[in-house]
Amino acid sequence: MQVIYDVGAHKGEDTDFYLKKGFEVVAVEANPILAQAMLARFREPIAAGRLTVVQAAVAQQDGEVEFFTNELSVWGTIREDWAERNRKMGRQSARIRVPAVRFSRLLELHGVPYYLKIDIEGADMLCLRALANTRMRPKFLSIESNKTSWRELVAEFDALRQLGYNRFKVINQAKVQQQQEPSPVREGVFANHRFPPGSSGLFGDDLPGAWLNRRQALARYALIFFRYRLFGDNTFGKEIARRMPAGLRRCLIPGWFDTHAARGP
Repeated sequence: MQVIYDVGAHKGEDTDFYLKKGFEVVAVEANPILAQAMLARFREPIAAGRLTVVQAAVAQQDGEVEFFTNELSVWGTIREDWAERNRKMGRQSARIRVPAVRFSRLLELHGVPYYLKIDIEGADMLCLRALANTRMRPKFLSIESNKTSWRELVAEFDALRQLGYNRFKVINQAKVQQQQEPSPVREGVFANHRFPPGSSGLFGDDLPGAWLNRRQALARYALIFFRYRLFGDNTFGKEIARRMPAGLRRCLIPGWFDTHAARGP
């Protein structure tokens, strides 16, 4: 049975979907409260050996690391600069110590996945760097891409290219709840799943839209960055947009985007 890694599993929104699709799952979650909730929620697939919950933060070294829990639970991070960003956006964090694990160690223990979903608030590149030392690579992967630093975004695409990924899709997280599985499905089995808020949604060849090359994907992000400069966090444009009708407001204020990458033709 093929394996999917859910790195930054949160409350198991994506883990639930991957299990329904018939995959085995390795779910990694640093927040101890969320990890314990997953252990309770997914007792049956854990007992059946289809799900492994790793209660740790992906970090540069094994052991322990400082983790910033946030009142908005999806914003938990090991990066102090991201915690400061969250504070400026009105969301307070608390410092705790949590177990830490190198991503290369996870690969040693559980093997290379078919699909790798990464969403760990500013630390996604730790996983990509670890993949550079592996002979086998996931067929598909996704990361939550940077939307404020063009240099860091290009570095993400450079890392993906070096790993052999040459096809990309830019997925707006705000539209994931509208996604529907294709018929017939190309990934796993049909799950008849509705995506809750916070989901990463479809993956691999089930994703909507055409695959893009690197140049096309970066051109898509150039427009996103332009919108962010005008209407992003802590801008005057965002304050103006908030007073507009909901439909227009959603068009103007950019959200978060995932980059999905695939290897091969």
